Amino acid sequence: MSDFTLTKDADGVATITWDVVGKSMNVLSLEGWDDLDACVTDALADDAVKGIVITSGKDTFAGGMDLNVIAKMKAMSGDDPAQGLMDGLMKSHGILRRIERAGMDPKTNKGGKPVACVLPGTALGIGFEIPLACHRIFAADNPKAKIGLPEIMVGIFPGMGGTTRLVRKLGAMTASPFLLEGKLSDPARAKAAGLVDEVSADPMADARAWVLSATDADILKPWDAKGYKMPGGAPYHPAGFMTFVGASAMVNGKTQGVYPAAKALLSAVYEGALVPFDTALKIEARWFTHVLMNPSSEAMIRSLFINKEALEKGANRPDVADEKVARVGVIGAGMMGAGIAYVSANAGIEVVLIDRDQAAADKGKSYSEGILDKGMKRKKVTEAKKAEVLGRITATTDLQGLKDCDLIVEAVFEDVGVKAEMTKAVEAVVGEDAIFATNTSTLPITELAKASARPDQFIGIHFFSPVDKMMLVEIIKGQQTGDRAVAKALDYVRQIRKTPIVVNDARFFYANRCIIPYINEGIRMVAEGVNPTLIENAAKLLGMPLGPLQLVDETSIDLGVKIAKATRAAMGDAYPDGAVDEVLFAFADAGRLGRKNGAGFYDYDAAGKRQGLWSELSTRYPHAEAQPDLHEVQNRMIFAQVLEAVRALEEGVLEDIREGDVGAILGWGFMPWSGGPFSWLDIVGADWAVETCDRLSEAHGARFATPALLRQMAEDGQTFYGETARAAA
Repeated sequence: MSDFTLTKDADGVATITWDVVGKSMNVLSLEGWDDLDACVTDALADDAVKGIVITSGKDTFAGGMDLNVIAKMKAMSGDDPAQGLMDGLMKSHGILRRIERAGMDPKTNKGGKPVACVLPGTALGIGFEIPLACHRIFAADNPKAKIGLPEIMVGIFPGMGGTTRLVRKLGAMTASPFLLEGKLSDPARAKAAGLVDEVSADPMADARAWVLSATDADILKPWDAKGYKMPGGAPYHPAGFMTFVGASAMVNGKTQGVYPAAKALLSAVYEGALVPFDTALKIEARWFTHVLMNPSSEAMIRSLFINKEALEKGANRPDVADEKVARVGVIGAGMMGAGIAYVSANAGIEVVLIDRDQAAADKGKSYSEGILDKGMKRKKVTEAKKAEVLGRITATTDLQGLKDCDLIVEAVFEDVGVKAEMTKAVEAVVGEDAIFATNTSTLPITELAKASARPDQFIGIHFFSPVDKMMLVEIIKGQQTGDRAVAKALDYVRQIRKTPIVVNDARFFYANRCIIPYINEGIRMVAEGVNPTLIENAAKLLGMPLGPLQLVDETSIDLGVKIAKATRAAMGDAYPDGAVDEVLFAFADAGRLGRKNGAGFYDYDAAGKRQGLWSELSTRYPHAEAQPDLHEVQNRMIFAQVLEAVRALEEGVLEDIREGDVGAILGWGFMPWSGGPFSWLDIVGADWAVETCDRLSEAHGARFATPALLRQMAEDGQTFYGETARAAA
């Protein structure tokens, strides 16, 4: 069945309806392009047709191009993929240009048929690039709809004419937040910004009326008219020159040069602004081909959308009955517990928030009120919504309030004894079918489950702070955790609209197992005399959101000390981080605990704003006369994380590389451009990775020793996302 269907009425209006069968939202496939082209060609060739309306058979217009198709475009492009991609893109440009020109005479710009586009709801990506090629865009007055071009968020850019058309429509400066930041707008804001032409209570009726009355002048795009000048000025115009200089600085400042799509987009805009429109489309296609040929785009699409979506839909959920949560009990109303209570109540779940005294419980509930008040100031939350969410939270000291809860999330102090005491007290109250989850970042789940009378119903749920902002939730299976507990945890995470990964029990689980070595490597280099500025900037040039020294300040140095002491006690003589502890403990002894008390590796002002690296840091740890190469510093920080990810897979802590990649990006911001540690290893190649590990381990120690799995992959020429390697792993 065709994705696009054509109907014609007695008034001479042809309606092309986009309605992909079996999808809740339209996405464009390669076959869909042909369907659209056939409908447009038919309507333009029919003398009885006076005008065309393109719309959707759903309550939204479109969610964009099918990302599964984009991810495979390079592989489907034959022996010369670059040429194949370029040819395919130019074919698509030809279809949209056919809509835009609509049969008008190339010399006189007359005789064309008006084409309107009706957006009943959300229109994203190619779902907005198609409307941009039409002559007038009518959006339904639907405040929940989102309109825009979010491609930059997935490692590509609007490459089907959206970049060229939007810049020519709005000017480079005005278009930049929609292109470079992927900013989305509701219909009213979209009209104010110039993205759409009309917001209507009955957009279909208004569009029909418009196509029947439109003149030749109404359908001629400004860039096809003689004497067109770009709003805000082209690059050679004085005002335009300043725009492009500023844009280049902004892009490189935000991306540190590691996101190829942003640089390619800026190049397409700059070069395209210097030439006629049709040539600009070719330039855009060339740069889009460049991005699609870069493995970064494939890795980002795969991890941040295809794999992320699969995990959110329960890719690794046990085959048991629905375990949707109706009522959750949250034990501990501190920052973590309060955050868990908020995201649960905001998702429609009844919450019982427990603490030792009523004042603490009430303070935990007030955390939700604070978030909702901020939402009201931004006009994203109504008074009714605030009352509804707060009404779902019962703050109390009475454990009897938990008896009807089907899920318990314990978030008390990180102490085995305290957690064991609470587990027993809660299990004495709740029903036999209730699942007990402990929110811990370091304590072994199997050990904590010993306090439970029902260890098969005991599981770890590790939230990241702040809970309301962090998207990842790490679900940890103890040795006796049963399938129903896993299913319950996954269904709960889906309800609160976060992304889950499921891992097996081991020291630090997965996320902390990888991020702690990153922090430690940065601290270790400070002790060695490496310039801290080099360390921090090297990390940012990799695309890490925070350098290791800033990160330890943010998480607090005393927490690092606590973790170090516990790890040393557990590992004994095998403990590998004594050199790190010397620095960390010295900072703690000096009262420099990080951002929370205004003093750590960085200095802070009274408001907690970072002022720069501690002025005495170079005195305490003098810089070595010979500083290491930038790439040496970067490799140490990358492999500190990546090797732990591989070992986690090798040891069975991770069972799915998709969870390893998605978890790394969402959990601690691991180089999003790379697609995650396993995707990064596929990009650089196992051969190079092994060679680098061998060199690093010889120079810096056994922590860089090559895992057997990675060495075997190098010998066999395998990749993690190759089927053979995935099966072996």
